[in-house]
Amino acid sequence: MSMETTYDVVVVGGGAAGLNGALMLARSRRSVLVIDAGLPRNAPADGVHGLLGHDGVPPTELLAKGREEVRRYGGEVVEAEVTGADAGDLGFTVALADGRTVAARRLLVTTGLVDELPDVSGLRERWGKDVVHCPYCHGWEVRDQPIGVLASSPLAMHQVLLFRQLTHDVVLFTNDMDFDADQREQLLALAVGVVDGEVKEIEVRDDRIVAVRLADGRTVPRRVVVTTTRMVARAGFLASLGLTTVPHASGMGEHVAVDATGRTEVPGVWAAGNVTDLSAQVGGAAAAGALAGAQINSDLALEDARQAVEDYRTSPAGV
Repeated sequence: MSMETTYDVVVVGGGAAGLNGALMLARSRRSVLVIDAGLPRNAPADGVHGLLGHDGVPPTELLAKGREEVRRYGGEVVEAEVTGADAGDLGFTVALADGRTVAARRLLVTTGLVDELPDVSGLRERWGKDVVHCPYCHGWEVRDQPIGVLASSPLAMHQVLLFRQLTHDVVLFTNDMDFDADQREQLLALAVGVVDGEVKEIEVRDDRIVAVRLADGRTVPRRVVVTTTRMVARAGFLASLGLTTVPHASGMGEHVAVDATGRTEVPGVWAAGNVTDLSAQVGGAAAAGALAGAQINSDLALEDARQAVEDYRTSPAGV
């Protein structure tokens, strides 16, 4: 697909945040290009949940519909990888992995994040299937099953409480993490089993989890494993702009810092979705993208008005 050489806005990332931001901009008659590398975080999931009016829709179907809507209003969507971006007097130059470049007056970064899982054999292979992290994304689908919570951060207790709401059969694998007397009393009161020791492997048979194996050889039958991940924003290509990720206040990973409108510390660059809000679900990411898109349109409108005044003052009509 051919691209223009200059756009009002280039959106880097074609998930819910990026497409909703692009939709707002395209509907405002801005020239907008969405560049998507085709690596959505929720690709392993069967469906998107907790999104009003779209609960259970496959992620690929939701994104396909979003791309169609953006294109309906004149926006462009291409599959490519962004490798860098540079700032100039007139805006930004975005470099693609295939050697092409494209210019933009503003950037909206919606590249999402990468989940870094604990170093346990078999965990990554089952991620998004029967290894899950979010009770609101996957909880209903694993209700009433034997669940094991694999401790990998202080959020493990929080996960125990939320998944205990969904099943009576919960076991906490401490994985050599410390839990104090008050926490252990709470686990006892909730009839949550506690298994101490290092977790070595997730055992799988017939394409499903059957047990959790510890380093000492013990196995505990489970059908679902819950764990936390370290979430790191996909933002390496922004380094050339002087924009880097910073630790998130929650301690859950690294994100791109923004203000309430999605504006970053680099003039002309906004960010939205999981790249800045590590815990945002699809609906929240889409809403943040829409807000950022509206803010960018407003910023461009102010710039257009300033330029119009300058042109007027130097024209015969303004003299």
